[in-house]
Amino acid sequence: MRADFYYLTRTPLEKALPGIAERVRASGEKLLILGEDAELLDRLDLLLWTYRADSFLPHGREGDQPILLATSIGEGAAYPNLAYVDGVWRDAPEGTVRVFYFFDEATRDAARNAWRQLAGLPIERRYWKQEEGGRWAEGP
Repeated sequence: MRADFYYLTRTPLEKALPGIAERVRASGEKLLILGEDAELLDRLDLLLWTYRADSFLPHGREGDQPILLATSIGEGAAYPNLAYVDGVWRDAPEGTVRVFYFFDEATRDAARNAWRQLAGLPIERRYWKQEEGGRWAEGP
C-alpha cells in the first residue's frame, strides 16, 4: 500500500481533491472519500458536480459509485483508493492500494503522528508539499 500525505498550505482541499479524483478515475479505479464531518462531505458532493464547467466527476453518497463520499469505510471497504479529507488517519482495509491523506495546519500534529505510526510497516509513505507557484512537490 502507498500513503500520500498532502500538506494543504496554499491550495484548499476543495481545489486539491478534484485533481486527485480525476486521476484516479482516469486510471479506471474507484475512490472512497472519507470524512467525519457531514457538512464537509455535502460541500465536496456539490463541488464534484461543479468544479469545472466542462466536466464532472460521477459520484454519490451511497451504493456502488465510481466515487463514494462517506463518513465511515462501511460499504466502501472494497475501494482500492481512499481519500481522508478531514485530517483523521484511519487504518485502511485489506485490499487498499493507495491512501490520499489531506491535512492542514490545524491537523498537522495528527499527520505527524500518523506518519510515525506507519514507519516500519509495509507501507510506502510519501509527503507532498506545495512550492511557491502552487505545484505539488515531493518533500523529504
